[in-house]
Amino acid sequence: MIRRLTVERFKSLVKLDIELGRINVFIGANGSGKSNILEALGVLGAAAFGRVDDETLLRRGVRPGVPRLYKTAFPRQSNVPHISFGAESSDGAAFSVTLWNPLTNPSPAWRFKTENLRGPKKQVVIRGTKTTGKYNQEQGLSALKMVNLKSGHPVLALMDELRNYGIYCPNTPSLRGLVQDLQTREPVGLAGGRLPEAVDELLGAGKENASLAEALQEVRELVDWAQDFSAAPSLGVPLSPSAARTRLVIEFIDRFMAKGRNRLTGYDASEGALHILYCAVLALHPKAPRCLAVDNVDQALNPRLALRLMESLCFWAARFNGERQWLLTAHNPAILDGLPLDNPDVRLFAVDRTNEGHTVVRRIDLAAAKSKRPNEEWTLSRMWMNKLLGGVPNV
Repeated sequence: MIRRLTVERFKSLVKLDIELGRINVFIGANGSGKSNILEALGVLGAAAFGRVDDETLLRRGVRPGVPRLYKTAFPRQSNVPHISFGAESSDGAAFSVTLWNPLTNPSPAWRFKTENLRGPKKQVVIRGTKTTGKYNQEQGLSALKMVNLKSGHPVLALMDELRNYGIYCPNTPSLRGLVQDLQTREPVGLAGGRLPEAVDELLGAGKENASLAEALQEVRELVDWAQDFSAAPSLGVPLSPSAARTRLVIEFIDRFMAKGRNRLTGYDASEGALHILYCAVLALHPKAPRCLAVDNVDQALNPRLALRLMESLCFWAARFNGERQWLLTAHNPAILDGLPLDNPDVRLFAVDRTNEGHTVVRRIDLAAAKSKRPNEEWTLSRMWMNKLLGGVPNV
């Protein structure tokens, strides 16, 4: 698991150094820099892959940008030559890079200025400015060293987490299967593509695993208007002739409609139900990445449903498939009330901008916040809305 993330001079992140937990929720005003934090880890993931260009960034859900937009552009930092990223794992492995690209006539790929990869006891890769002319500057050395490491090595585990990291931000047309997801992955695409196939695989796995079957029953309870859900061949379900058809579609059985007319596809169902299935796939599917981010995890959800989803995600993250690590951004206050306040591996961060515009991140001590509530009616959501936690706009 990634325990520490450091960033310097990337977009609004002049200097960031945070300790991560298993579940990490970032709250803040629109434009405060929450997504920049997720993207910083994505840039480091591209560097772990060995190349930082538009293709590898898009693969991880990072918005590609020219150096004028990626490098910090505040007055006192406007001439910075490079940007830096680093991550350390709970096993003692660490990977850091410094990347550079000229503001004028930039190269399609960022160039590695420095690179450092080390394990708990041994240095694996060190690259400095003295080796500038020795290696291909657009190729990361650490990615090449991975072939020499045995399975289970702490360095290999960290690099795999970084390389497979993605920022998931589903949109309704992709979840419904109406448009193609250009960022396709297994088990689901970053925008929501391949959801029916992933649900079908998950339901199949649930037949072999009692714990997974129990979790899937929780998912059914979250979609309270549906008696059940499944993935069905598109030719066998009621679907408008004008709708785009994929091989499989999500199918819901509405518990209130008359039998024989109560089958709904993902094309007709609420987007909130599709979002619940999407998050469940990321939490429970064995092929989902071990470290991932969801930007706007509360989108399309009723406050009460958002609370329940967060409770489930915190439970599933620690129980299934190697204990997944999540980085989440949220705007719905109800999300906070789903956080287990006594779990030290669930962390809440308030993201704000200083008078100079720099993004600053402050961890909120959940146990302390709980103890300081005037009474039980003062939930975290109420404290956030009343500006007691930070991370709110000045409006």
